Order: sequence, then C-alpha cells, then structure tokens
Amino acid sequence: MGKKKSVRLKSPKRESPDSQKRRATTILAKLRKEFPSAHTALHHQSPFQLLIATILSAQCTDERVNMVTPGLFQKYPTPAHFANVIQEELEAEIRSTGFFRMKSKSIIGCSRALIEHHGGVVPSTMDELVRLPGVGRKTANVVLGQAFGISAGVVVDTHVYRLSQRLGFSEEKTAEKVEEDLMSIFGKKDWIDVGTVLILHGRKTCNARKPLCNDCVLADVCPSAHRFG
Repeated sequence: MGKKKSVRLKSPKRESPDSQKRRATTILAKLRKEFPSAHTALHHQSPFQLLIATILSAQCTDERVNMVTPGLFQKYPTPAHFANVIQEELEAEIRSTGFFRMKSKSIIGCSRALIEHHGGVVPSTMDELVRLPGVGRKTANVVLGQAFGISAGVVVDTHVYRLSQRLGFSEEKTAEKVEEDLMSIFGKKDWIDVGTVLILHGRKTCNARKPLCNDCVLADVCPSAHRFG
C-alpha cells in the first residue's frame, strides 16, 4: 500500500481589527448578562487582605484560599503582623495552598515593603504595586480593579490566557503579551470586567480539558466552538 498522504488544514481567514472588536463587544455583552454581578471570588475585607489572598491564589484555587484566609487574617490582621512572623510559622499556616515557602517569603517581604515605603497602606498605582515582592501585573491588576476600581490593565490568569486563544483574541505565548492584545481590543473602561467575566466563564463552561460548547452562550461567536472532542 502507498504511504497515506497527510492532509494540511487551511488556516482560518484572519479577522480584521474592526471585526474583532465588534465580536469582542458582543462577547463581553453576553458574558456580562451571564455574570451580572461579576467580581473576584477571593474573600476579602480590605485591599491588604485582597493583596495577600491574590498572592496565595497562585497555582491554587480560590476555594482553597478562602478556606485558609479567615484564620490567617484573624491571626495576622495587619502588614506589621505578617512582617514580623517567623517564616516557618507562616509556611505551616498556608501549606495547603501550595508553593508555601515561596509564598511565605513573598508575603513577608511584601508586608515589610508596605511598612517601609507606604506606611503600611496598599498603594493604588501599578508602578508601586509591581515593586512589592511577590507582586506581578496579574496580582496588581486584581488589587487595582477589585479593591480600588482602577482600570490599569486586564487580569490574565490561566483561564483568561486559554480563553483569549480560543476566542481568537490573541496568539501570544506570554501573559504580558496576551494582556496587551486584550487591552488593544477592549476599551479601557471594560478592562476590569473583561478579566473577571473571562475567569468566571472559564471556570463554569470553557474549561481546559473539555469545554461545554453545547451549553456555551458564546458558541455562535467563538471560532473554537465544537472543536474539542
């Protein structure tokens, strides 16, 4: 028998920027309708608590973080308490969130920096936040958007990264570049909501292994719909 020929799939026609923005507007409207009161799932009562919870959420579910933080914040209610804790003690408190040594070091360093440079108050600018130990753009965007209502960028976690690819918003390979693409597609006033609703949609419907395309409100505007067996 002859060798079976490989079939080369045609690349999809590239979408124009204007068309992409119109589709993005439709997608955001649909997701806002699906999640009318969208906000972070991390429980917090202050910008500082949200900052610590977001650091803990790296490579961990929000549900797990929410199980840990009530007791944690009762025991260490202020940056000063975290700044003076023995690292091994903090590691024991947050062990179940994973990467507990790195997270403990970040939390202690971040708390000390807040006291030394900001009087123990969480700053409300991107530049100041990303200078804190353990704080990158994702964490800073969460705090700015959810605690201060400041639209400085788009939160790009694993869900937003995945959905940005599937929805045809970005082909980039880093979170920073994906964020740049999303910021160019959506208006600044929508940046906070974009990250929030994409995260919620990723958890509920467009999961990593087997997205529920048949139940998806975006199926008619998603270039990846029904491509996952």
